[in-house]
Amino acid sequence: MQSLRLTALEGLTGVDVKTKADNGKITDAFGINVFSAKTSREFLSDEAYKSLMNSIKAGSKIERKMADQIASGLKAWAMKKGVTHYTHWFQPLTGTTAEKHDSFFTLKGDGTAIETFDGDALVQQEPDASSFPNGGIRATFEARGYTAWDPSSPPFIIDQGAGKTLCIPTIFVAYTGESLDYKAPLLKATAALDKAAVEVCNYFDKNVTKVTTTLGWEQEYFLVDEGLANARPDLVMCGRTVVGHAPAKGQQLEDHYFGAIPERAYAFMRDFEEESYKLGIPLRTRHNEVAPAQFECAPIFEEVNIAVDHNSLLMDVMNKVAKRHKLRVLFHEKPFAGINGSGKHNNWSLATDTGVNLLAPGKTPKTNLMFLTFFVNAIKAVHDNADLLRASIASPSNDFRLGANEAPPAIISVFCGKYLSEVLQEVKTRVNNKFDEQDEAILKLDLHRHIPELLLDNTDRNRTSPFAFTGNKFEFRAVGSSANCSSAMTVLNTIMANTLQNFKVEVDALIEKGEKKEIAIMQTLRKYIVDSERILFEGDGYSEEWEKEAEKRGLENIKTTPRALDAFVTPKATALFVGTGVYNEKELHARHEILLEDYVKKVQIEARVIGEIATNNILPSAVKYLNELLVNIKGLKEIGFPESAYKAQVQIANKISEHINVISENVQAMIEARKTANKLSDSRQKAIDYCEKIKQPYFDVIRYHADKLEFLVDDKIWGLPKYRELLFLR
Repeated sequence: MQSLRLTALEGLTGVDVKTKADNGKITDAFGINVFSAKTSREFLSDEAYKSLMNSIKAGSKIERKMADQIASGLKAWAMKKGVTHYTHWFQPLTGTTAEKHDSFFTLKGDGTAIETFDGDALVQQEPDASSFPNGGIRATFEARGYTAWDPSSPPFIIDQGAGKTLCIPTIFVAYTGESLDYKAPLLKATAALDKAAVEVCNYFDKNVTKVTTTLGWEQEYFLVDEGLANARPDLVMCGRTVVGHAPAKGQQLEDHYFGAIPERAYAFMRDFEEESYKLGIPLRTRHNEVAPAQFECAPIFEEVNIAVDHNSLLMDVMNKVAKRHKLRVLFHEKPFAGINGSGKHNNWSLATDTGVNLLAPGKTPKTNLMFLTFFVNAIKAVHDNADLLRASIASPSNDFRLGANEAPPAIISVFCGKYLSEVLQEVKTRVNNKFDEQDEAILKLDLHRHIPELLLDNTDRNRTSPFAFTGNKFEFRAVGSSANCSSAMTVLNTIMANTLQNFKVEVDALIEKGEKKEIAIMQTLRKYIVDSERILFEGDGYSEEWEKEAEKRGLENIKTTPRALDAFVTPKATALFVGTGVYNEKELHARHEILLEDYVKKVQIEARVIGEIATNNILPSAVKYLNELLVNIKGLKEIGFPESAYKAQVQIANKISEHINVISENVQAMIEARKTANKLSDSRQKAIDYCEKIKQPYFDVIRYHADKLEFLVDDKIWGLPKYRELLFLR
């Protein structure tokens, strides 16, 4: 019987590449499936429209009467487009999106069939909270949880086959009020940052009443043939290859980056972009990434909550569209060993309602001082909370990526570029640590004269830095490609809010002592620069020298998720999150528990898959080929050939036998180690054991010998699709 690999390879010759013709301007399709402000104006009364807009802009509560009117207008719009069902679309802590569909259809008391959708259905639903990760917040017999409408993120319609579903973005909370999703904490963190940033902005401009966090994510992914992916149990179950010999040609020629997009990939991109535009996702960029079969797309910047929703939605859309093209999208951070992994760079900035980007140098000394204030506070926030930022990007899949093949290291550092480094140094080295002349203190920091240099400096940005300033924003490069952006953004917004709160307290204290406002600001900034300078690094973050230097500076290099997650349950973290109102202590410990359980389960699955592939695929292929070699050797012996005639066969047979024995011994030892770890009741210790007593001792050893067998065994016998077949899309 022919292997799945050979069957899949034969199927590649019959793949039909369907590239859509252009269907007019993007602007004609953009947002047609979104209940936007423009659409809601058409379907809502003036009263209902104003209520909705006030809720979006000011966070004001929507009264029940208005909710009923909004629901009625939303239903009218959706039904006009052929929608029959609606769902509360939310982001539980599974890492995927969730939805439960209900129809507009119902029966009246007399049996009359009608379509209905009221304010209650819009505002709240009750999914089973015990069936989602909850970290012990909800017991199985206490199943009730609530999804609650988020008016700031517009409803949208998903097309799936011939059906259409109205999706209402919501938060997900337990019956007792604790958050069980990614969105609720993000909204709280964003609100905390807004309040703190406005108070600091008012030092410079009293007209600022709102500060918006903006996010531009860059989604990297791999694209492989669906048939070949289905022939690999590891890609099906783990999203990555747990074994696989490196191909002769990988990314060493550097010919894939920004190269011509393969036709199958191009057809897929066109298709998912069209779906995304209808949903209001403002995609703008597409290109080949560094590794073969790796690509990237990126949107225009948006408000952080909407940007996160759009990224989660995009990943759903990409998976759906890929099936139409007989492709598989791999969002795993390291699906293939030896080549680049995938990240989701989070470009983060702050904008005022007066039209100012707070992380962009201005044209006057006053605006430059405001820029410097937020720039230095961001550095201070990262310095003081590097452990939390590291924890925010921790996952079993991102552990494979950090520190390898153009991925930032697990050491959190900040890159700010040559010219801004000089500015910080100038502030730091002020004579006598005293700013005696107000005008001089400000004017000497006139960054406007440096803008051309700043732009030049940051176009060639430091790709090895996990947190780099890139002209008018910070790029958090260490976020993993499969992650929900909310995790990183919630932590970043929270630590920035806390730092700005502390900054204002310190500045106000100096002002009360008689210092002029600008002098008080400069003195506090100088203190922050001195306190945080050890986290600034302009060199090669991939180098061994940096690891040694970072250790000298006292910077942590936590390479594994179980130990990185400890940062969430320290007294400092509790004070931070409780103080800003983002999490209560119960929620923090629940998150910690959920992430530890997630780690254990995913490493456990990978260990089982490694054992299964070794036992059911690799060893049988190797034994089969070994038997063929032995038959060949025996035959040559029997007809009188000298030993030199089959010396090579004997050497290969010995090597194969050795690799078989090592794999078999280590698979069995790994099984026994799993049995021991599974008896542990403490989630943290179990996660550490799965990392340090199962993953680290056995995964790479088994892989090494499996990959050696792949190189030795007859190609026709080897059943798993190889890297050379997966990575070069046909």
